[in-house]
Amino acid sequence: MRRTRSVLLTAKDITKTYVLRTLFRDLNLVIEPGERIGVIGPNGAGKSTLLKIFAGIVQPDGGRIASAPGLKAVYVPQDDTFEPGTTPRSIVTQAAMNAVEVHDEHEAETLAGIQLGKAGFNESNVNAEAHSLSGGWRKRLTIARALAEGSGDPDLIMLDEPTNHLDLVGIKWLESIVKKSAGGSGGSSAIFVTHDRAFLESVATRIIEISDAYAEGMFSVRGNYTEFLRRKEEYLDSIAKAEQVLSNQVRKDLDWLSRGPQGRQTKAKGRIDASHDRMRSLDELRALNVAASRKGAGLDFNASDRKTRKLLVAKGLTKSLGGKRLFTGLDLTLSPGTCVGLLGPNGSGKTTLIRVLTGRLEADEGNIKLADPKPEMVLFSQYRESFDPETPLRTALSPGAEQVNFRGKSVHIIGWAKRFLFKEEQLDQPVKSLSGGELARIHIASIMLQPADVLVLDEPTNDLDIPTLEILEEALEDFPGTLILVTHDRAMLDRLATTYVALDGQGESGVYASLNQALDATVVETPKPSTKPAGGGGLKPKTGKKGLTYHEKREYASIEDVIAEAELVLESAQAKLSDPEVSADHSKMTLACQELDEAQKEVERLYARWEELEAKA
Repeated sequence: MRRTRSVLLTAKDITKTYVLRTLFRDLNLVIEPGERIGVIGPNGAGKSTLLKIFAGIVQPDGGRIASAPGLKAVYVPQDDTFEPGTTPRSIVTQAAMNAVEVHDEHEAETLAGIQLGKAGFNESNVNAEAHSLSGGWRKRLTIARALAEGSGDPDLIMLDEPTNHLDLVGIKWLESIVKKSAGGSGGSSAIFVTHDRAFLESVATRIIEISDAYAEGMFSVRGNYTEFLRRKEEYLDSIAKAEQVLSNQVRKDLDWLSRGPQGRQTKAKGRIDASHDRMRSLDELRALNVAASRKGAGLDFNASDRKTRKLLVAKGLTKSLGGKRLFTGLDLTLSPGTCVGLLGPNGSGKTTLIRVLTGRLEADEGNIKLADPKPEMVLFSQYRESFDPETPLRTALSPGAEQVNFRGKSVHIIGWAKRFLFKEEQLDQPVKSLSGGELARIHIASIMLQPADVLVLDEPTNDLDIPTLEILEEALEDFPGTLILVTHDRAMLDRLATTYVALDGQGESGVYASLNQALDATVVETPKPSTKPAGGGGLKPKTGKKGLTYHEKREYASIEDVIAEAELVLESAQAKLSDPEVSADHSKMTLACQELDEAQKEVERLYARWEELEAKA
């Protein structure tokens, strides 16, 4: 039974500084039960550091963290770490052994099996070496490990960039997991750092932006991402107007002071002091407005201005790799002004299709007809160019020159750097001091210098913060050539794509008009995390089992269907919470929360029962 708490965690006057750079000063935050808090902000603002402070991994330079007594808090890092030779089964079982509510190995194995099953693991991969798993499965494993450590129902789960490495199916799974684990009537909460705007829109009940654009170092809004944007715009408008009003007052003050109120100094002292206070306030407001409006000069990709109607026509493309069919009989036409969104699970062949379309790999069947002259294709790859760690930023942006040639014009390196949100003082810093997002901006700068008819972007959003994402989207929206876009960022796909190609991971492919249609077409390969606990719940077959009774055999044969029905009830209970009629009525809301809690407990009871039967079968 989860104890009732009014507050889960309190951060009071938190300050953290690294090498003369203050990330945040006197930051205050309270995490209440039932919250799902999304943390956003520019790269380098300290979002991940703040999460590590909450988790006790990093100590603040000032302030304190107070947690509710007995709080079960778990942390999911941005990058996973697994010991060599370990498997999903052993990793999650070991984590379960640390859970406060687990008393012996059998309980740990049962809990591990449930969490692995929810994460989609089964006999095909539950005993695989963790290091051999794809990035998406490693992310699922990291989350399953954290949930097991929290007895399957932690009071607070902290996730740092949880959508990284997950495909679109995996992100939908993650949304479900976070919604089930936090925000319900049980009083559990989640706080997560992410740049995924669609994830924020779907999951967050409160959004916090860490930025020096705010007087308190952060801006907190209850609601989803749409509500956050609305409230942020109101705030920015208000401080802009406040600056204007204060500026007019200060102008009058300066005029009055310039006349020299001689002989009236004593009587005028109060007015003089007030004038100086207004000047200081104006300086502070101006600093906030400058920080709030800090953007690059805008990106502008270098198109070739070709007028050809059809740049590429592909007919009947079929390709297999390593004995696995990736796509079959695919037809696709690329024309200027269009954007093709390429979707599919990790490993379904998206990168291979790009290589075929760009002529880097031959198709097994089918043909590709290119316009004459051959269109210029520029690739933005997720496998980005690496630099010597000691390379100065100016060299990475413009090797061997103080100028870059962009669209026939010479641009000085300082102006070029500012386009990509770099400061002049950073130019002589080595690239090893840059964040992942800053390195990504260098790569964007390099491809902007190349004239293109077809711009291929393979996971361009990796490591980019939301302000940079929005600048990139604006530039791509204005690109007159053809875009091929591979990304897990649903907000970017929805804004840019005019058509979608979906690969299902089992050799089938298709072209679709809408994002939802394309997403549905990629679900064929989706694991069923809620159908069967992985590997019999982590229990290895043992000799000397008693076996199932007649009634248990009948129960065992039908329990999958029973669980499926229970999960439908759970989904229905979750849907009620978002019904405006329910949320507006306190009694209905209370009843809906009770129903959700009971439905969740029933699903967990059925999983546990399945484990018992599996162990005896």
